[in-house]
Amino acid sequence: MIRYRPLWETMAKQKVTTYTLRVKHGMSHATVQRLQRDMPVSTHTLNKLCEILHCSLDAVAEYVPDLEKT
Repeated sequence: MIRYRPLWETMAKQKVTTYTLRVKHGMSHATVQRLQRDMPVSTHTLNKLCEILHCSLDAVAEYVPDLEKT
């Protein structure tokens, strides 16, 4: 499972809010909600987040094995 906990930590350190993502950077409300719910997003979205936050992918997302499938 891909989780976006690192995204929220990175955003907090940089004082970036979801409002900033939506208004200043044009990210849709639906995309922000998907991120908040750890739902799948496109690689385009991940790339955009890395550009906005000037960070690498590991500062945005992390892989956590799904225990139910093992």
